[in-house]
Amino acid sequence: MIFKIDYNLNTFDAIKTRRAIKKFDKNHKMDSNEIKFLMELAILSPTSYNQQNWRFVTVTDQNIKDKISKAARNQAQPSDGSLVIILCGNTNAWQENLGRYWKNATKEREQLVINALRKKYSDNLQNRRDEVMKSCGFAAQTIMLAAKQIGLDSCPMGGFEHDELAKIINLPKDHIIVMMVVVGKALEPSGPRGGQLKLEEVVFENRFS
Repeated sequence: MIFKIDYNLNTFDAIKTRRAIKKFDKNHKMDSNEIKFLMELAILSPTSYNQQNWRFVTVTDQNIKDKISKAARNQAQPSDGSLVIILCGNTNAWQENLGRYWKNATKEREQLVINALRKKYSDNLQNRRDEVMKSCGFAAQTIMLAAKQIGLDSCPMGGFEHDELAKIINLPKDHIIVMMVVVGKALEPSGPRGGQLKLEEVVFENRFS
């Protein structure tokens, strides 16, 4: 690896300092090793039954990034950022060569998981859709915190025209685009946080009051 990892930045710091950056330095380029490193960490994110149902499209080609910006309702982040990661979910991952998800487990354990996957997803598209949403959410946070650790910034994005973006990336029919994460170098720091709710407004002990 030729990039620097900030070992003085701990997980708590990364969580506190991660912000959704709106203006990126369009001249900053990411090394291919940086991108590989981020994705190697992204695929360590949890998925139900270890089905690894996320699928990632990494985009650095400027022409494609410009098209993505247009599909993102003319927001500049995809065009100006160094890397656009489009997080998609494969709704049929639960039934594709199932043994590979638990290849290191016992045959008994592997069969138990296969049976559970079939029971939960075979006749329930909503369960499959819900699952890819959760999986991609976990992965997105992993990517954003890892980017912070290597001195980069990020912006999660959900505002885009799905069908237009699907066409740009040639999305398979059984896949869903969940969100995008733009990674790059901030052109300017983000402003103050808009305002956090008080803990007692969002955290309830044991049950809702």
